[in-house]
Amino acid sequence: MFQHLFSSMHALLDELIQTYPDPLRCEEQSRELEALKSISDDVMEQWLAFEEKLGQFQTKLQENADTTENDTGSEIALLPPEIDGAAESLLTKGQGYYKLFMFQQAASLFEQAVGRAPDHNLARIFLAMTHMHLKSWNEAQRHFQFLVGVADQPKWRALAWNALGCIQAIRCNMERAEQYFIQAHEADPSFAEPLSNLDACRQTGGTELSLYFGSAQLGCL
Repeated sequence: MFQHLFSSMHALLDELIQTYPDPLRCEEQSRELEALKSISDDVMEQWLAFEEKLGQFQTKLQENADTTENDTGSEIALLPPEIDGAAESLLTKGQGYYKLFMFQQAASLFEQAVGRAPDHNLARIFLAMTHMHLKSWNEAQRHFQFLVGVADQPKWRALAWNALGCIQAIRCNMERAEQYFIQAHEADPSFAEPLSNLDACRQTGGTELSLYFGSAQLGCL
């Protein structure tokens, strides 16, 4: 759907990169660059708005499904609607920035979501993984250590243990890193990255490590 638009934008930008600055077309090139930036900003704004709306709809569908399936009569502790809704909105916006690799903006929104709903583990996972991309190892470690203690989904615990292993490997604590990768594999054997990271640690001895944080798995959560 957007292939033609982006192909044209890439072609124009490539031309600008190759010819800028051209003394004979300086003013024209400036206008073209501003036009490209304006289109890019508009596309991003519309994309984030769509992501937010889609996320809210999916959340509503899940809530309806949970209500239908819950016939045990037990009481479920819910966040106040206004806090829950605000946290979900912040999470959805943050995910939009995350997908665009705009990690500083994403981190700010995920931080606000966790602040409003500390028990929102999905928001905390995204926040922790965003800190990994920003190389804020201490912050990432703090959140992942919290998650391994409270997350009840095997995949989430595996993601957290694997990320903790990566942090230890980056710090050259290979023995501790290997322990964490093993715990990640035990938490969810279907998660392949921990074994790849474990092999990397054992084969390279800590030099020229190629580690998989597990961030690609977030799209499946």
